[in-house]
Amino acid sequence: MKQSIRDKLENLVGRLDELERILSDAEATRDMEQYRKLTREHAELVPVIALYKAWQQSEADLRSAQGMLADPEMKDLAEEEIDAARARLPEIEDELQKLLLPKDANDERNIFLEIRAGTGGDESALFAGSLFRMYVRYAERQRWQVEIVSAHEAELGGYKEVIARIAGHDVYSRLKFESGAHRVQRVPETESQGRIHTSACTVAVMPQADELEEVH
Repeated sequence: MKQSIRDKLENLVGRLDELERILSDAEATRDMEQYRKLTREHAELVPVIALYKAWQQSEADLRSAQGMLADPEMKDLAEEEIDAARARLPEIEDELQKLLLPKDANDERNIFLEIRAGTGGDESALFAGSLFRMYVRYAERQRWQVEIVSAHEAELGGYKEVIARIAGHDVYSRLKFESGAHRVQRVPETESQGRIHTSACTVAVMPQADELEEVH
């Protein structure tokens, strides 16, 4: 991780501590407008700092495992832990960089999620179904609401096209980077000879206009 990003995250750790002290003060609710502003900032910082702590833990695990390499009895275990930590660290760093991006005006909005099967025939439709189930499970973990707006199911399962509305806290900010082409290489359920098949789907994430904009 770049030092500049670490410095920014350390500053945010300090800011979160400061906010918790302010919000725990008995006088905090005297100015309700300011109180709401601070509680919102606190809510935005909590997941960032939690992810940063996960990164720090993975980095500590990596150092600890590297220190065990000299022990012949622990070498195999150490190598497994090193591989696992090295796989986790870039994933966490990527997610942290997304969270640190400047706020988008649409970040707080609900979304329409559209998944379309692309190349790959029936297998592409099955893949579209798998993608949709993945997003639904993620939404459930976030306690978001999912409503299917329209669905064109394929004969062998999955979807040729499915559109859903997802509503909840900061949905667009979490899912906006999912837009684009998604590909998978696997032995499909429709393949009888065990050959690897490549299929693709397109995902579109569109912020929902608020009620005022819809009226106009």
